Amino acid sequence: MGETAKKQSFAIFINKIKTYFMKPQNVILLLFGILLTFTTVAPIVAIVEDTLKIHPGTIDQHLTGRSSGYSVANYTDLFTSRLAKTNLWIPVWNTVLLAVFTCLISILFGGVFAFLVTRTNLKFKKYLSSIFIFPYIMPQWTLAVVWQNLFNSNVVTGTANGLLVSLFGIAMPKWWCQGLFPSAIVLGLHYAPFAYIMIGGIFRNMDANLEEAATILDTPKWKIMSRVTLPMVKPAILSTILLVFGSAMGSYPVPHYLGLTTLSTKYVSMNSKYTGEASILAIIMMIFGILILGINQASLKSRKSYTTVTGKSGQISKINLGKIGKYVIGILFIFITFFTSIFPILSFAIETFLPNPGDYSFLYTGDLSHLTTKWWMTRGNQTGALYGQQGILFNGMIWKALKGTLLVAVACALIAGTIGTLIGYAVSKNRRNKWANYVNNVAFLPYLMPSLAVGAAFFILFSNERINLFNTYALLIIAGTVKYIPFASRSALNSMLQLSGEIEEAAIIQGLPWFKRMFRIIVPIQKSSIISGFMLPFMTCLRELSLFLLLCTQGFILSTTLDYFDEMGLYAFSSAINLILIVLILVFNTLVNKLTGASLDEGIGGN
Repeated sequence: MGETAKKQSFAIFINKIKTYFMKPQNVILLLFGILLTFTTVAPIVAIVEDTLKIHPGTIDQHLTGRSSGYSVANYTDLFTSRLAKTNLWIPVWNTVLLAVFTCLISILFGGVFAFLVTRTNLKFKKYLSSIFIFPYIMPQWTLAVVWQNLFNSNVVTGTANGLLVSLFGIAMPKWWCQGLFPSAIVLGLHYAPFAYIMIGGIFRNMDANLEEAATILDTPKWKIMSRVTLPMVKPAILSTILLVFGSAMGSYPVPHYLGLTTLSTKYVSMNSKYTGEASILAIIMMIFGILILGINQASLKSRKSYTTVTGKSGQISKINLGKIGKYVIGILFIFITFFTSIFPILSFAIETFLPNPGDYSFLYTGDLSHLTTKWWMTRGNQTGALYGQQGILFNGMIWKALKGTLLVAVACALIAGTIGTLIGYAVSKNRRNKWANYVNNVAFLPYLMPSLAVGAAFFILFSNERINLFNTYALLIIAGTVKYIPFASRSALNSMLQLSGEIEEAAIIQGLPWFKRMFRIIVPIQKSSIISGFMLPFMTCLRELSLFLLLCTQGFILSTTLDYFDEMGLYAFSSAINLILIVLILVFNTLVNKLTGASLDEGIGGN
């Protein structure tokens, strides 16, 4: 009898396993849970190990007197040596300040703009709404280079004169040209569209009944704003703070161009000589990312009800800015967005025709013959004017890097988009399952981790004596895929949660296999969101520098090639690459909008 009971128990167990694996979402969660655990946790373990490892030929060997093995000497030296302030505490302090000020600027600027577009009778909304998102679409370093082109001077920064000095002879002080102030302004402007998209969506969908009730009770407008409106957008503000803070923490291009020492720039400068200590800096950046994820999870659990869309009237009461005010504020934002969105493109285009960097004399002489096409049209190496380089149109390095960039971007988009879509589908089907929540969090964690720290982890994991993928497209695609899966998974999850389970249940009753259910029912219904999950990794990958900086040599892809020409002092070439990247991204973004109807600012209030 006991033997029979055992057989029955075993049969029940086998049936449970069969039943479990008959559901596609369970197979997807198990497969990608294991895969993502390895691709997320393994690099972290590798970089932790690297902090303890003794690296031959570096300061580790000098500190320990050994050329191999493990030691805590890297920790001791980084935290307690006479260079601790320079190598650790100043970069940490600057990084935190940069992240905090970036959050403040992006939320104030983006939030105010979102309020004006959605809740007032502001003029030129359609134009402003579409142009406002340009800085977020463009490469992160774009506005940093524009800031240099505007304000640098030979007297203050020791570089070529910018536009302000060339035209008006005005040399701005150093704190304005380099350091924390310009870095925070530039990053704040870069992430302001992100705040606009998130906060604007809440403003647009907000039920006006509460505000109308407060108005009937003669509540002052400032009190309505502080006690009713702002608390309703608190979740969007909190999400923006967490995501912008995490992104600003790992920014490398902006502080690099604007001369601010942060954890990311210090990591790059220390990596060759102080390898183990540099890895500790990467770990510190990662810890900030994990803390942000923890805060985000805690805030989701403790949030009160912030319902903004109800079955009642969704009528929005718009504030009247006055007959003149609506035009004045609109024109003011047209002026601001010209410098953040249009001027960068014009600036880079003009730079490629200047005979020498910063030589804007043609603007006040009117002599266009002063401009030159040599940076574009020179063929061969017959002239020393290009330092041995061929013109941009005939430069093999640039076009090879462009092909490499497109290859990596397409591969990352296809792989990350597919994996993210499958994860989003599986998590939506098992949303109360602990394993599903784990997979969802592990998939999202790389987004909150600073890009440079993720790049450093993959460099250590895949660039050693056992596995060496350094300077290969394979390594860039692996790192890019892991980093960009969150874009696709969150986009897919949000769209799948909107689908009623009855739709797929009806297909199951009809005997349709899972593959056909996905491609004939689910994907067509949520086409726009799913395509966004593919396009976001693609466009982000085109302009990525921080993630790929350590994984390949200069000249391998466009972003590192730009860095190479900048270091060479060939600013016409780096400006041309900036221009190519911006135009490429804007063209692809426009094509996606036209083909799918999906737009970053769609439905916020710009129409």
